[in-house]
Amino acid sequence: MLLENYIDHTLLKPDASILEIEKLCEEAKTYHLYAVCVHGCHLETCKEALYGTGVKLVTVAGFPTGAHLTETKCFEARLGIELGADEIDMVMNIGWMKSGDYGLVGAEIAQVKKTIGDKVLKVILETCYLDRNEKRLACEMAIGAGADFVKTSTGFGPLGATLEDVALIKQWVGDAIGIKASGGIKDAATAKKYLSMGASRIGTSSGAAMLAALN
Repeated sequence: MLLENYIDHTLLKPDASILEIEKLCEEAKTYHLYAVCVHGCHLETCKEALYGTGVKLVTVAGFPTGAHLTETKCFEARLGIELGADEIDMVMNIGWMKSGDYGLVGAEIAQVKKTIGDKVLKVILETCYLDRNEKRLACEMAIGAGADFVKTSTGFGPLGATLEDVALIKQWVGDAIGIKASGGIKDAATAKKYLSMGASRIGTSSGAAMLAALN
């Protein structure tokens, strides 16, 4: 297992400077990481820095609360793709999920997926706010709406990924869609454990450090 093939090297903190974003891209190139994940305002910087490297570009929609208007999420997603993103990580509407408005949750995911077509859509569940049944239903909504991945967390909630959540999600989604474990994953051993539990992508700000420690 080549860990670098699974890592979305991530920098989503609000005070990230251009120099930090450029460093993120350099690290991704140096360690041949799968992708970088940044806010939309940094896409042009990353597109230029990553040109010709094969490193994918990921951006977010409805981040980090998920409470944006559906039209806003669709606009963010469409513009992100136009600016060079290969994948969109959107935050599910957690309030709708908690209210039992599952049809609205699924319809919104479907609208964002329709907006980006064959580009990859990951749906951030923010599992720390959901009970077991809500997590299961959210996975069903994501599959039914045509999403390509479910993702555990934004990294901005009170709790990130857990091994228990990833194991449960794998039971529910099987091979229908991928699983991105994200939030609090800081070392290579932990990342590999998540992959062994069924995750197919790791979101972390420590991607370069992980690979450096292995070399």
